[in-house]
Amino acid sequence: MDIPILAQAHIAIAGETTRFPVRRIFCVGQNYADHAREMGSDPDRQAPFFFTKPADAAVPGGTFPFPTRTQDLHHEVELVVALGDGGADIAPDKALALTFGHAVGLDLTRRDLQAEAKKAGRPWDMAKGFDRSAPIAPLTRGAPPADAAIALAIDGAPRQQGRLADMIWKVEEIIAILSTFVELKAGDLIFTGTPSGVGPIRPGETVVGTIEGLPPVEVRFE
Repeated sequence: MDIPILAQAHIAIAGETTRFPVRRIFCVGQNYADHAREMGSDPDRQAPFFFTKPADAAVPGGTFPFPTRTQDLHHEVELVVALGDGGADIAPDKALALTFGHAVGLDLTRRDLQAEAKKAGRPWDMAKGFDRSAPIAPLTRGAPPADAAIALAIDGAPRQQGRLADMIWKVEEIIAILSTFVELKAGDLIFTGTPSGVGPIRPGETVVGTIEGLPPVEVRFE
């Protein structure tokens, strides 16, 4: 058998034909106080925690089959930051200069599998890192804004609403802290957390995630 030739995971860049290569996907959990409370945690600026998704979980918006092995698929709209450079032990005041661009993303979660894993003290991998679990709109070049409205609607009905300024840990702090755990590199994506209002998605529904001033991400499940 020949050695397989693997395709590079990549995402679109707004207004360009070139694509951004995806190396790794990191996610920070419970980074909005209201969401931390709805998940039963104390939001008093506790240390951020991280989990990962595989690079090829990043997909554009579109129509997808409903994920397998779940009866409780949840939406989480997030600001996604794409790194154009990296490093270890990055100072917060140097972090934003490393960003290539930013976009709206959906951290999809098989919540029932996550609950089972939490109860058993097991990893969340199959709850968070499944196929097409990270839909992302085209990247906008440059560092993200410090504040903008972030929202999600299903079939036109509002489900999540918040502001980027409500994040417990700001983007530059997230990058700096994450870089103490791993050496960050160009191509890494960071999902920065979701506001409150997370909830289920049913087959046949259309999900639209938005951040003021950015292209939206839209996904339909069948």
